[in-house]
Amino acid sequence: MKVAVVGRGNVGGGLADRWEDAGHEVTRIGKEGGDVSEAEAVLVAVPSSALESALGDVAGLEGKTVIDATNRVGTDPPSGFASNAEFVKSKTGGPTAKAFNINFASLYDHLGEARERPGNIWCGDEDARGAVERLSQDAGYEAISAGGLENAALQEGFIGLIFAIARAGLGPFVYRMAAPEQL
Repeated sequence: MKVAVVGRGNVGGGLADRWEDAGHEVTRIGKEGGDVSEAEAVLVAVPSSALESALGDVAGLEGKTVIDATNRVGTDPPSGFASNAEFVKSKTGGPTAKAFNINFASLYDHLGEARERPGNIWCGDEDARGAVERLSQDAGYEAISAGGLENAALQEGFIGLIFAIARAGLGPFVYRMAAPEQL
């Protein structure tokens, strides 16, 4: 799959590395912007405060399947939107998902050591499901659906609880959610 990653930080850079290792053709886009016209899927992994300007510097987003991995830590979504993901969809018009935002990038290199595949909660448009599930799998996660894009604000807010658990003594962690018969 041809994947473009907007953001070269811990999340964007780390996932780009994992996807390249899995055989995907990855284009990495930083602050200078770039063109994602050839991509089949685009990951947006920039600080929430830079979301609007980052998307403005990327050409070829129209109609693309976009996965928003941003978090609203100390910020609100862009004016008029309940979530960053809904703002992203307004700019691209294509299938949009919220994913990879509640996993610790510092653990990417340890995913293969887990006895069971950790979870990657996502929500979004059904047309984005295939890309999210494949890229989750190829990054080392099991995709866990949280429904439609209308749940993105809930997922974005969940990062506060994730950080609280880590600060309370567990440190960076992975999670797994499964039906009882799968445990």
